[in-house]
Amino acid sequence: MFDVEEALTSLRTVIDGPLHEIAPRFSRALADGWPHTALVIFTRECTGRPRKVAGSSGVVDKITIEELDRIKADIDLGGRSSITATLGGSERRVWALRDRIGTLLVLVPRGSGRQLPHPELLAGLFGVVATSIRQQVAQASPDYLAESRAASSERARTIAELVATHETALVTILSALRSSGLDDHRARIAATEAAASALVATRSVPQSDAALSEEGAQSAFGELRKEIRQTLRHHGAEVEFVAPAKESRALPGEIAYAARAMTRTVVLAFTAQPELTRLRIAWYCAEDSLRVDVRDDHSGALDVTALRRQLDGRARTLGGSIELEATPGWGSRAVIDLPLETVPDHAGETRLASLNRRELDVLTLVARGKRNKTIAAELGVTESTIKFHMGGVLKKLEVTTRGEAAALAIAAGIS
Repeated sequence: MFDVEEALTSLRTVIDGPLHEIAPRFSRALADGWPHTALVIFTRECTGRPRKVAGSSGVVDKITIEELDRIKADIDLGGRSSITATLGGSERRVWALRDRIGTLLVLVPRGSGRQLPHPELLAGLFGVVATSIRQQVAQASPDYLAESRAASSERARTIAELVATHETALVTILSALRSSGLDDHRARIAATEAAASALVATRSVPQSDAALSEEGAQSAFGELRKEIRQTLRHHGAEVEFVAPAKESRALPGEIAYAARAMTRTVVLAFTAQPELTRLRIAWYCAEDSLRVDVRDDHSGALDVTALRRQLDGRARTLGGSIELEATPGWGSRAVIDLPLETVPDHAGETRLASLNRRELDVLTLVARGKRNKTIAAELGVTESTIKFHMGGVLKKLEVTTRGEAAALAIAAGIS
């Protein structure tokens, strides 16, 4: 019999761990009450990995964004249902839930024809998981940003390669089929139309990915403005907002989330100053960078050291820079510059070369998302030995977290 108390207790292990591994953890927690062969969590808030999957590779490896969007459109906010839908290229009976914040959960049940058991309880459990995902994304921690940027970069590279390959093949087919040397007129017309349609679809892939992984600069700033106004609704300071220009380029998703999180951190630090009367919050978007500029007029009592410590991890992960200054009686200012493109880290490649063979083995498995216990089992050593090697990796790579180390490894093609 399904143990409700055990399911609730298991939630702690689900939400306590790397975000990109949350689907397998949630799948294990649901295995007894909701037997399934595949699980998908779909949220556009995670720009690097909007699909978080667990289960049969024959299903989850084939699931597309378009399929999940269609299922999502059929479920109301807060709704849940047993439906037949296309998933992984095939019609399947699935259990689908859409949390009140829009995150989608899809389960492929074992067997056929079963109705969704314990729908209210599953909705409650998923609500906790969906909220945890949203909070981790909103906080934009260095680990999340490193993993997200690495995933976004890898996806973009893969899409570019696929587009080039298929476009070349389809153009070749079109050229041959349009040749006057072919005498089967009907076959040529049918094949030409099919190939042309495939070519249009292939060329649309980068646009679909851009829509998923980017956010308009003004839209991102608008979300920030609402959050800041809500936070400071009882504060007496006058707040001026300066939005980026309308023609500003779109921001990579991880940059938009990080910029909002870092701006909130700065604003909270500024409001901790005594006698703060006026605050100016501005974003300036250049072709290759986003500048966050926050300043006050008179206080100048900003705790620069503490604020730098809060911002440094995120800025370093994204290759950004921070300038902080505070002059008593004159005012304080915080400027954060975040590059919009991933810059090749040649220094990181040099640091990777300093790793010994065993450290490189450990880092390779970390970049694949594996934890210390699993790595220890694969390499035939103790978990404490893995922790020792991981300490050496972090020191040699001059980073502080596993996420940053994994990002360097993935960027260098080690995974």
